[in-house]
Amino acid sequence: MPRVFRAVDINQEEKEVRKDYFDRHTPVIICEDHAIEGEKFEVKVRLGTEYTHPDDPDHYIKYVQLWNREKFLAEAHFAPGALGNRPEHVEVDFYIVPGPVDMNLSAMSVCTQHGLWQSESKEVTTGKSK
Repeated sequence: MPRVFRAVDINQEEKEVRKDYFDRHTPVIICEDHAIEGEKFEVKVRLGTEYTHPDDPDHYIKYVQLWNREKFLAEAHFAPGALGNRPEHVEVDFYIVPGPVDMNLSAMSVCTQHGLWQSESKEVTTGKSK
């Protein structure tokens, strides 16, 4: 089983020293806090808030996944050069249709040189439309 990197596993002092390393690899989930059951719901996953990730032939983000607890929801794959062979923020918009149960979303990403990275969880309540 591969090692999964999460920023919460690192002490604050080490985070500051390696801030760029963690920022460019750790996925962040961006979405509303509430979704309507049965209606399309947008979830953006972005890598890096300050620092961009390389897009080199041997060093790039290979894929980004979206999960609801243990349930795999979606995945986007990237080839080297997909971001124009220049450092950039990897960003993916996923559209899912929630059921009646609240969601606990998380994202995973893989860097070809630095492995598997996991986001912090994002709670999303689900309800019926009014």
